[in-house]
Amino acid sequence: MKTYLKTLARAFTKHITRFLSIIFIVLISVGFISGIGTSTDKIKYSLNDYYKANNVSDFILKSTSDGGFSDKDIAAVRNLYGGENVNTGASFEAYIGVNGEKQLFRLYFLNDFDSPTVNKWDVVEKADFSDESGDIKVACTEVSDNKIKGISAGTEIELDFGDILKQLAEQNGKQIDPDISLFLDNFDCKITVVAGDVIKSPLTFANDGEISWLNPADTPTPDNINAVNELITVDNILYMPYEYIPEIPAIPVIHPVAEKLVKTGDMYVSFSDKTVFNALDDRYENFVESQKSDIVSALGESGNGVGFISLFQNYSFLSLVKYADKVMAIGLILMVAFLFVTALVVLSNMTRLMEEERGQIACLRTLGYSSFKIVFKYILFSMLATGIGGVSAYFVGLGLAYLICYVFNYSFAMPPVSTQVALPFFLIVFSIIVITTLGATLIAGIKLTLETPANLLRPKPPKAGKKVFLERIPAVWNLFSFKYKSTMRNVLRYASRFVMTVVSVAVSTALVLAGLALLDLCLFGGLASPSVMAVALVVIVFAGLLTAVVIYTLTNINISERNRELATLKVLGYHEKEVAWYIYREIYIDTAVGIVFGYPLSLLIMRLLFWIMGMGAFSSVSWFWWLVAPALVFLFTGVVTLMLSFKIRKIDMNESLKAIE
Repeated sequence: MKTYLKTLARAFTKHITRFLSIIFIVLISVGFISGIGTSTDKIKYSLNDYYKANNVSDFILKSTSDGGFSDKDIAAVRNLYGGENVNTGASFEAYIGVNGEKQLFRLYFLNDFDSPTVNKWDVVEKADFSDESGDIKVACTEVSDNKIKGISAGTEIELDFGDILKQLAEQNGKQIDPDISLFLDNFDCKITVVAGDVIKSPLTFANDGEISWLNPADTPTPDNINAVNELITVDNILYMPYEYIPEIPAIPVIHPVAEKLVKTGDMYVSFSDKTVFNALDDRYENFVESQKSDIVSALGESGNGVGFISLFQNYSFLSLVKYADKVMAIGLILMVAFLFVTALVVLSNMTRLMEEERGQIACLRTLGYSSFKIVFKYILFSMLATGIGGVSAYFVGLGLAYLICYVFNYSFAMPPVSTQVALPFFLIVFSIIVITTLGATLIAGIKLTLETPANLLRPKPPKAGKKVFLERIPAVWNLFSFKYKSTMRNVLRYASRFVMTVVSVAVSTALVLAGLALLDLCLFGGLASPSVMAVALVVIVFAGLLTAVVIYTLTNINISERNRELATLKVLGYHEKEVAWYIYREIYIDTAVGIVFGYPLSLLIMRLLFWIMGMGAFSSVSWFWWLVAPALVFLFTGVVTLMLSFKIRKIDMNESLKAIE
C-alpha cells in the first residue's frame, strides 16, 4: 500500500502540467456552457420574482359593450380572484400635443391610483411640487427609455377630450358628421394635467418601446418581436386617477364611444396562484386559456363582450423570455462542440499518460495489484482535475451569467437579479464531463492493464516511417528542403495525433466563426440586441481560450513524447531556434489544416444559429470575418508556441538520450 500511495503522489507532481491542462479545459468548457445556461435561468427567476412582487396583471379585460363593465361584472371577477387582485379603470391611446409636437400617448385612468394593489409601480423620481388646485391635476409618467420619450416633472399637458373622442370614434370605425365634428372642436371639455412622479411600470420595461394598440397586427407575437422598429410604438404613457375623466354628454353617432369612455372599460386581473407563471411556460399558457373560460362563465351575458389582453400579448414580457430562450438555444448548440473538444483532449491526456507509465503499470501488475486498483490511480488523477475545474467553472459560469444579465439592461429595464441558485444546467454539463472522463480513462486503462507485464516492460516501438503521399509526386516533393521534408513526414507519421489536433482546431475555428457571425448580425444585420452581441463576444473569447488550451495541451504532450528526438537534434548541432521550429512547423501545419476543415463545420453551426435567431444567412456575413477567424486562431497558436519555447530550451540532452527505447 505504501508503494501504491507513493506512485499516486508522484503522478500529481510529475504530471502537474497535464493535471493543470485538464483543469483549465474543463474550466473553460463548463464555465462557458453553464454560464450561458445559468444566465437564462437567472433571467427567468428574476422575471418570476418581479411578477410576484409587483402583482402583475395576468389579464387586462376590455369591455366591448357600449356600457362598459357593470358593478355586477366587477363583483363577479373579484369573487373569482379576490378584491386585492382586481383593479378597474379605463385606458386608450390618442395623439396629444406636447410642446408643439403631436405624440402618441397611452392614457391609463385608474380607480386604485394612490396605492395600486395590481401592477404595483416603482417610483423612480419623486415630484417635488404640490397640486395648486383649480384646473391643474397631477399625473404619473413612465420613465423614459429608447422609445418612450418620458416627460420631466412639472410639464403641463392639455387633454382635449373633444379631440380625443374624435380619435376614438375613428379608431372604432365611426363616421363623424361634420356638424358633430365642429361641435367637438368647440367642446369645452379640456383639462390640464401636470407630470408628477416618474414611475416604472411592471408592464412596460422593454427599451425597444411599448407596442401600440393601433398596430394592424394588434398585439406582439413570437413572430414579430424582432420587427419592433416596423411597428407603431407609443411615445409616452400617463397614469391618472379615474375621476379625472370629465362628464361627457350623449352625442349622436359617437355616443357609444363616449359612454364607454366614462364607464369602467378595463379590469386588471391578477391570478391568485402566482406559482403557475414560470416565465410564460406551457403550464402557464394552458392555465391562461382555462381562466378565460372561467371569467366568461362568471360574467354571464356580459362575458360575450369581453376582450382579453394577456401577458402573451405584452411585448416586454414576451420579448424578454424569447431573448433569454435564444441565449439558452445558442448555448445548447455550442455545448456539443465544447464538450466534444474537452472529451477529446482529456482522453488524449490520460491515454498518453498511461502509455508513458507502461513500465510502472507492469511492476504493479507483477506485485499483484488488480487492474482496477492500477487504473483507479489514473481515474483519481482525472477526476480530481475534472472536479477542481468543474467547481471553479461554476463560479466562472455564475460570473458570466451575472454579466449577461447586466448586459440585458441595455435592452430592458431589468428587474433585480434573483438570488435563487440556478444549478440544473451546470449539473447537467458537469455530469456529462465527469461521465465522459471517467469512461474514457477506465476503458483506456483496462485495455492497457490487460497486456502481459512482459509486454508492458518493453518500450513501445516507435511508429515505422513510411512515405507520405507527397513523396509520390517528385515534382512537388523535390521542391522541399530537408527540414520541410522531415516536417511533412512527422505530421503524417502520427495519424492519431494529427487527426486529434486537426479536429480540435476545426471545432475551435468553427466556434470563433459562429461568434463572429452573431456579432455581424448585431452590427450589420439589423439585430439591435446588445444582449446577443455580448453573447457573441463571450463565444469568441471562450472559443479562443479553448483553442489555446487545446493546442498547448496537445503540443506539450507531443514535446514530452519526443524528448529523445529533440535531444538528438541538439547533439547534431541544431540551434535552439531550429529545434523549436522543428516542432512549431508541425503545429502551424496542423492548425492550417484544422482551419480549412473548420470552415464547412462553421457553416453547419451558423445555420443552426440563424435558425434559432429567426434571421441571418451565410451570404449576409461580412467577408472580412472569414479572414479574421483564422487570424485569431493563428494568434492564439502563436501565443502557445511562445509559451512552449521554454520547455524545448530546457530539454536535458543527457537524460533524454539515456532513456531506453
